[in-house]
Amino acid sequence: MADLFDSSNPTPDGSAPRPLADRLRPKTLGDVIGQEQVLGPEAPLGVMLASGSLSSLIFWGPPGVGKTTIARLLADETNLHFVQISAIFTGVPELRKVFEAARIRRQNGQGTLLFVDEIHRFNKAQQDGFLPHMEDGTILLVGATTENPSFELNAAVLSRSQVLVLERLSLGDLERLAQRAERELGRGLPLEGPAREALLEMADGDGRALLNLVEQVAAWQVRGKLDRDALAKRLMKRAAKYDKSGDEHYNLISALHKSVRGSDPDAALYWFARMLEGGEDPRFLARRITRMAVEDIGLADPQAQAVCLQSWETYERLGSPEGELALAQALVYLALAPKSNGVYVGYKAAVKAARKTGSEPPPKHILNAPTRLMEDQGYGKGYQYDHDAEDGFSGQNYFPDGMKRPVLYAPVERGFERELKRRVDYFANLRAKRGG
Repeated sequence: MADLFDSSNPTPDGSAPRPLADRLRPKTLGDVIGQEQVLGPEAPLGVMLASGSLSSLIFWGPPGVGKTTIARLLADETNLHFVQISAIFTGVPELRKVFEAARIRRQNGQGTLLFVDEIHRFNKAQQDGFLPHMEDGTILLVGATTENPSFELNAAVLSRSQVLVLERLSLGDLERLAQRAERELGRGLPLEGPAREALLEMADGDGRALLNLVEQVAAWQVRGKLDRDALAKRLMKRAAKYDKSGDEHYNLISALHKSVRGSDPDAALYWFARMLEGGEDPRFLARRITRMAVEDIGLADPQAQAVCLQSWETYERLGSPEGELALAQALVYLALAPKSNGVYVGYKAAVKAARKTGSEPPPKHILNAPTRLMEDQGYGKGYQYDHDAEDGFSGQNYFPDGMKRPVLYAPVERGFERELKRRVDYFANLRAKRGG
């Protein structure tokens, strides 16, 4: 995958038109717009360059934020020979040639910065192949990935590298880039203020995408300035970045879930819409919304789960796009419902206790005795039938003999669980009095 300001080289005589992104490619790290969190004087790369000690790096970030450009400029700053490969098009034979060339170069006193685009696309064996060359100093590896390195890269590669997160460009960064483009073009864009803002939003944090849009708009022969509506007619809105199987999928569902947990219906609707606009399957969202009801509302509002199941059924009957409204209603209901994870926490604690106690049998007094032998063994002996008690509660122990009674379910003082807490406390007091 190419990166910010990356493009094919012009012909030797300079006759071929150079794309705007190529003409604006930064000449120094100081020319790079954005990424102060890694390039600033006290940021990781700033400190490494100041100390003259550059380590292998993994750049993690979305497309069009400068991964390739920064890698190339790092090579210039450290007098390393820059070699760029893509994991999409490079196999083992090509890698061997790259490593051999770097070895010869090193013998001649020249280091090599090997930039690997889409490094996560190499399999485990291929990634392992980098290790000896990283360790003996044959190459300084700079990998670029749009995927989470924790999941996609070998632990051995990560342990020998520093992961630096490159962020999508802010609207302020994009505006600075647009102004730089206008200076290069020698004229301003024919856009009114709101239309200019819309153009920046269309880039969606991608600097290369913005420069392509700027170049397209600058080529129009228009009189006066275009408003937002006129711009929208001439340009198709860029699709939001969303990978249904990648990081964005998990990031957005996390944002949706936490918005509901945080009782924010507006944020919940926003992330819900973002996922739908990105092409997410509404059935996946229906399932996750129901899970939210079970995990975060629980018995504080027993009706919440039913609302989710009804909205899910409504979606199945109506289909898209009408059915999404039913799911949105369930989201708002959950966001505004009283919250409790009492059952969720209690269940996890019960699982932990069950694993710890292993095969401990139930106490014999609560076991049935269908045979004489079992009766002779004490099965069912001493069992007290709760309905025979005056208040319908015997207070007997139902945990394994010798196991200290745990408290697994702790209802909160919210919603319907306030009533359940009153009942829990009532039975706990009776049990204490009866020694159960």
